[in-house]
Amino acid sequence: MARLSVLIADGNPVIRAGLAAILGAAGDVEVTAQAADGREALSLTRRHAPDVVLLDVRMPGVDGISALPHLVQLAPVLMLTYSREAEIVREALLLGAGGYLVHGEFTADELVRAVYDAPLGRPHFTPTAASALLAELRASSHPQRDVAQSSERMHNSVVFGLSSREVEIMDLIASGMSNQQIAATCFISEKTVKNHINRIFAKLRSATRSEAIARWLGTARPGVTGHG
Repeated sequence: MARLSVLIADGNPVIRAGLAAILGAAGDVEVTAQAADGREALSLTRRHAPDVVLLDVRMPGVDGISALPHLVQLAPVLMLTYSREAEIVREALLLGAGGYLVHGEFTADELVRAVYDAPLGRPHFTPTAASALLAELRASSHPQRDVAQSSERMHNSVVFGLSSREVEIMDLIASGMSNQQIAATCFISEKTVKNHINRIFAKLRSATRSEAIARWLGTARPGVTGHG
């Protein structure tokens, strides 16, 4: 099999190094360039013409979704990210991504196989991405309800005064994740997760996870508050 050239675009240098090590161990994959944001990814893709681009969603400066429509004009793009929201999965695919892998849901061999298959037009999806896509397709049959739910969450983030990180963590709590899973997803320690959750519960005036989820999703009765 001919050597395959890969460009890795991720804002976290530790993740870039880890991916490069995994792919380098495959023997016939060469990581020709690494980028820290979408702008650099576009510049390096033009310079190196890789066979595949591995692209994160959230990066400083130009993010992956913004860079994606430009990158797919130059090379096959495989999303490789912690972002698991259904709307992001859908948008990435609509913009031309050839697959969507969520960190923590694939083995080294599965990553290598996805990289091999990307230039051949064979998409790969990890379970969360596949489920998110399916949920998004189902929700499209109820567009008014879907828009209403998104609007409700945005409204709640403003009303409760949650930061962008707290919104992200609250969404993960609502999806049923444990503190350990949230820590792995957000690349932070469990202690930091607990600190975020304490602040979130205080802002939502909730004492338990279920109560916080109810208030966040807009299902709590008006005037009902927690006990601490």
